[in-house]
Amino acid sequence: MIHIVLGTKAQLVKMAPVMFRMQSEGVLYNFIFTGQHKETIKQMLNDFRLKSPDAVLYEGKDITSVWSMAWWSLKTFIKAIFSSKKLFKYDQHGIVLVHGDTLSTLLGALMGRVAGLKVGHIESGLRSHNIFHPFPEEMIRIMTFRLSDILFCPGTWAVQNVKHLSKEIIDTKANTLYDTLLMHSPRCFGLDRAPNVPYALVSLHRYENIFNRKRLESILDLLESVAAKHKLLFILHPATDRQLQRYHYYERLSRNENIELRKRYNHSDFLTLLKGCLFVVTDGGSLQEESYYLGIPCILLRKATERKEGVGENVVLSKYDAKIIEEFSLSYNEYRKGIAKLTVNPSSIILSRISEFSAPA
Repeated sequence: MIHIVLGTKAQLVKMAPVMFRMQSEGVLYNFIFTGQHKETIKQMLNDFRLKSPDAVLYEGKDITSVWSMAWWSLKTFIKAIFSSKKLFKYDQHGIVLVHGDTLSTLLGALMGRVAGLKVGHIESGLRSHNIFHPFPEEMIRIMTFRLSDILFCPGTWAVQNVKHLSKEIIDTKANTLYDTLLMHSPRCFGLDRAPNVPYALVSLHRYENIFNRKRLESILDLLESVAAKHKLLFILHPATDRQLQRYHYYERLSRNENIELRKRYNHSDFLTLLKGCLFVVTDGGSLQEESYYLGIPCILLRKATERKEGVGENVVLSKYDAKIIEEFSLSYNEYRKGIAKLTVNPSSIILSRISEFSAPA
């Protein structure tokens, strides 16, 4: 049997085409949701026409602080590890699919190993080669590589990063996010949710950016310098919102007429805003990839990135350098590219490999 362990919105967005195709083809899968992110998950499942989780490990609020993350990790890890065989329906010959680089990824891989099942890591092989950028994702990736049996790598560069490991390596040629964009393209760009003036889209949530007050304040200084030239639509992750409130920066941003703060959207509405923006300011890997596939100029507020999509083309790695950010904000149109048109289907490659574990619904 195929078991899927997910816990965040980004993971669901990228696994949606794999799950949807299994449902369409009548392949049974066991969906375990860790509960790391709960906000809008039900709506997202409806949007993607996916079934509800078969098991939920955590029913509380979204994890938005270091302490809540630590408590969630301890409680959920203990619960999951000791009940892993039951959660996997006492399957002895199946595969556990995990995705990405979150604590839910590591938890799912550990659960699979404890239950004696194969583990498949999707979006494997990504490396920034800098333990603290991003943190803790880089460490989680390294540990997940070791725990997994099959590494589904989104391209040659990712394959090269893990070829030294004694693992089965599958090159999916691209990220499953590309399949997600194709899956939603007929119905995600028609909503009228954008401002009536040109705008840039901002999204920040990385641990190293928002939980370090000095770093967060310097980032806000950079954003305000960009806002002197462009209207910014700042989409707030729950953790980012909480940190802005905690340090009293929310009021500071609210007073800036060229910065509009908005709560997080469902994926379809967010894609509408992304499609219509001048450029993107982010620290998120998934948004970097979406910007690449859609050809939208993107500046990364990070020192290093584990992803190659768009770097040197429409994506600029800022390294928090004010001069680089200033130059990008003035010449962003030079980075605009056409929408990527790939001839690969990453989800099909994954499903072809795991078909031996499938069972009819």
